[in-house]
Amino acid sequence: MSAPSPAGPSAWRVAPDAYLAQRPPGFALPARPDSRYVAMRDGCRLAVDVHLPQPLPGASRPERFPTILLFTPYYRRFRLRAGATGEANPNSGKFRDLFVPRGYAVVIVDVRGTGASFGTRDSFRSPKEREDSREIADWVVAQPWSNGRVGATGVSYLGAAADFLASTGHPAVKAIAPLFSVWDTYSDNYFPGGIALKELTRVYDELMVGLDHDRRELLKNYVYYANPDFEGPQPVDEDPDGVLLAEAIREHLGNFRQTEFMPEFRFREEPLPYDPDFSSASFSPYSVSGGVRPDVAILSVSGWMDGAGYMNGAIARFLTLDRNPRHLLLGPWDHGARIDVSPWRRSQEASFPYLGEVLRFFDHYLAERDTGLDAEAPVHVYAMHAEEWRAATSWPPVPETTVLHLAAGARLLSAPGAAGTAEHRADFSAGTGHGTRYERIAGINSTLYYADWAGRTDRMLSFTSEPLTADRDLVGHPLADLWLASSEPDAGLFVYLTEIEADGAERYVTEGLLRALHRKEARAPETYRTTWPFRSFRREDAAPLVPGRVERIRIPLLPTAWRFKAGSRIRISLAGADADHCGQIPHGRPPRLSLSFGPDAPSRIELPLAAG
Repeated sequence: MSAPSPAGPSAWRVAPDAYLAQRPPGFALPARPDSRYVAMRDGCRLAVDVHLPQPLPGASRPERFPTILLFTPYYRRFRLRAGATGEANPNSGKFRDLFVPRGYAVVIVDVRGTGASFGTRDSFRSPKEREDSREIADWVVAQPWSNGRVGATGVSYLGAAADFLASTGHPAVKAIAPLFSVWDTYSDNYFPGGIALKELTRVYDELMVGLDHDRRELLKNYVYYANPDFEGPQPVDEDPDGVLLAEAIREHLGNFRQTEFMPEFRFREEPLPYDPDFSSASFSPYSVSGGVRPDVAILSVSGWMDGAGYMNGAIARFLTLDRNPRHLLLGPWDHGARIDVSPWRRSQEASFPYLGEVLRFFDHYLAERDTGLDAEAPVHVYAMHAEEWRAATSWPPVPETTVLHLAAGARLLSAPGAAGTAEHRADFSAGTGHGTRYERIAGINSTLYYADWAGRTDRMLSFTSEPLTADRDLVGHPLADLWLASSEPDAGLFVYLTEIEADGAERYVTEGLLRALHRKEARAPETYRTTWPFRSFRREDAAPLVPGRVERIRIPLLPTAWRFKAGSRIRISLAGADADHCGQIPHGRPPRLSLSFGPDAPSRIELPLAAG
């Protein structure tokens, strides 16, 4: 392991913005894509848009191109009202505009049961879609414009689809860049720490009904799709009157509902009662990662405020596929890098051109250009408050661990203090607000994160350090190692890390969640490597608490890179609820949590801190 390098130009030999500047467009976009249906093995027709590079005036065009695939449930393209000039592809247009002018064919596919495609969705990221992706790759390499080399990318759902395509072992797939996407849908997305995100499930269900059923009155609630000039999915070229589109949307009425589907997966990898071969693993990339050929290059990208665990997904992918050429980029971003989340940001919008790194990656591994990427460090992270990029050779970047012990008087000390206990009654009305890491993954527009954090930890069981004498840089996963008892046989455990600056300003840093039922730790499987405590979240490993009995429970917090400034104090806080995002645990029985500390029950927080 190595500590991060200094910031600035030394973080890269060639920074992403410099790479973009030296790689100007050499082609034009087509006036409109070629749009058609491609039939799958079962006869289901998928709507496909093909964007091919066009020659600039006076130039010739190569006959064949490498291809970037994007598989989306969010419409490959909207139909625009007559006379409108807006962006018809708000979800994937940036990839079209990046790659096509630089010599790539871009193929965007409505996954089955969505957009203009036929079929019915039986799952979130259905295994049927994985087989569809293999067939689409077959179709691509058979086209006269294909040079036989295929890559895949996209944000969120599209990123996981890139994982699934690579897992088919298709020989044409040379590189994938899963962006802001999961490795495990259970713990990275819907059940962080085994706790169901009730609000995410509800809001995402409404979004998908709006899209899949062409319910435009619902889409107005989602800023990305609220353009009044949008008139549903764009029909393919062979369907100018939309007759086939109407038939496809009628089939979509049979799609699964997220609010009914996700509660079926209370335990990870437990099969559905009607299908012994289908579990949460079926829609999680880790479960099929053994099919990824070792020559497939992988770029994993996420941000420090990327939902409930997408950054864990990026890191686990990087750690697991260690035979592959691989790169990891973690920045000051929310889901999809729409916003710079640092409280010290220079502008609200995410100004760092991470797409320059994505382009360089595909240029290197898919187009086989000489980019110098192999001379760069494999890991790049952005340290908030320091406001600088760092390079590292591995994850975690910081090997040092600083331990602070919970002690009487709500203190954090460098050594265990006297034995004692502190109690907290879970407040089922308390939450973390609506400007949090959870809103963006549900499609809710967010521009400020935890701006109202001040005072929230006063309602929790909190412990605070003395002021720091020097800047300290945290990079990695903090770990809360707690000795706890509960008055009830289950509890939701919510742990928060806060910086209290010298002037009293309170800054949310990160958090960790764990349902006490799932406290048993397990060895991570080969398909799911971690550097933080792993839980199976399986029924056979779940066990109620014995009320009143003290147990040691380790809770990993979500990773981040953050500079604590000299004069600041570090606070660790424990709560028993987040009413704004999670349900009650246990229902109607707010537990009284008793935290023990001292030499025989050394509750503590472990922080991967380096000198600033």
